[in-house]
Amino acid sequence: MAYEKQALYYNGQRHETSETFQTIDPSNNKPIADICKADKAAIDAAVHSAKDAFIKWSRTTAMERSRILLKAVALLRERNDELAKIETHDTGKAFSETSVVDVVTGADVLEYYANLVASGGLNGETTQLRPDAWVYTTKAPLGVCAGIGAWNYPIQIALWKSAPCLAAGNCMVYKPSEFTPLHALKLAEIYTEAGVPPGVFNVVQGAGDVGAMLTSHPGISKVSFTGQVSTGCKVASSAANGMKYVTMELGGKSPCIVLPDATVDNGVNGAMMANFFSTGQVCTNGTRVFVPASMKSSFEQNLLQKMENIRPGDLFDPATNFGPLVSKVHHEKVFKYIRHGIETDHAKLIFGGLGQPELPSGVSKEGYWVRPTVFTDCTDAMLITTDEIFGPVMCILYYDDKDPHWLESLIARANNTNMGLAAGVFTSNIDLGYKVVQRLEAGITWVNTWGESPAEMPVGGWKMSGLGTENGRGSLEHWTQNKSTLVEMAGEVPTAFPKL
Repeated sequence: MAYEKQALYYNGQRHETSETFQTIDPSNNKPIADICKADKAAIDAAVHSAKDAFIKWSRTTAMERSRILLKAVALLRERNDELAKIETHDTGKAFSETSVVDVVTGADVLEYYANLVASGGLNGETTQLRPDAWVYTTKAPLGVCAGIGAWNYPIQIALWKSAPCLAAGNCMVYKPSEFTPLHALKLAEIYTEAGVPPGVFNVVQGAGDVGAMLTSHPGISKVSFTGQVSTGCKVASSAANGMKYVTMELGGKSPCIVLPDATVDNGVNGAMMANFFSTGQVCTNGTRVFVPASMKSSFEQNLLQKMENIRPGDLFDPATNFGPLVSKVHHEKVFKYIRHGIETDHAKLIFGGLGQPELPSGVSKEGYWVRPTVFTDCTDAMLITTDEIFGPVMCILYYDDKDPHWLESLIARANNTNMGLAAGVFTSNIDLGYKVVQRLEAGITWVNTWGESPAEMPVGGWKMSGLGTENGRGSLEHWTQNKSTLVEMAGEVPTAFPKL
């Protein structure tokens, strides 16, 4: 499958550049499109376009903006399968996933914020200070914001960033990941078709050097970044030099806890969802699976039976639920960790390992395939249990549930990481589940489920896993700045310097 050359997009128009790079289909290692790379002049032009557009867009009423954005929602839903097909070619995720998750959940967030601002979501507060004096607050948009996307959920992340940004009256210059750039131009043109004015949403393409130019640009007021912790630290540092607002959604090494009273079926189903959905390329994955020692035999037996239900294959076959990794460089990284788990950590490998999974005839073996892998009898100090692998590698860690202090020890082990993005528990005792998640040091927690992040739910990490939140009512605040005004209505201004 080949796509047209992907131009930059600003001021409501496509702009081609002489320098290009290619995006690769992960399922067969073949190029599928040439992508125009932005240079400094293009970034300057995109930011300038956004600054010009901000003057009018920020002054439109919330209701006007809402009507336009809801038209974009309708277009996204109408073209769901077309956009999902692009996501499958670009990311290597099965169409059975992209067609029901990626575009749908992104459109949900745009719809949520369009409705929120139309129904008073940007209202401030009013306080009567004294009989003749009032204090009121208003929320003003920030200006031109930079959105930097990740490669695992391209169009979803683009919408998570642009939806509250545009709904609040800001403009955006968006840079997708260089590994999965095909959605960006489509989204920009959908916004334009819906009636979003030229310059309100712009796209620049390129790798980290383009992102660096964008985040350090003096015309940018805020940076919203999704990616790994090390890159996020650099982006935040660059933004801090210009006193820019930031939202950082970074990585994690999240604990997935099976409590002793949980059914084995529920524990295994939850652990598999937390490790193998999207080929394990999810920042919130629960890759440290804590299981009671008393459940060891039954848990592993049940897990091994269900691992056979993971089906790699033709990405457009409805039965396929497991795809390749996104890129060659990431494939090499995940293989390196699996090898380290076997040869250096000496964890017990009970499923998967090095090499490719068994693929149906007709499926290219040139793709970035990896076997879904399970290590058991892991310890807290192993590299595979401390580093974020970002692939389909489950690490099972057992805890002694016969020890009278097992719960205190378990919580301490779960929290023993410098990241705190997500955590979850599986239990038959909802009261106990509630008490455990309250003590877990993570910004996103689940009880008896894993991974769902609806538009209404704020998501963001603690510790090194991020700053601020995305989605939910409160996250709209991250796209506005507060103005407080005190009005004295007594009709007379007293002097601070009376005549004696």
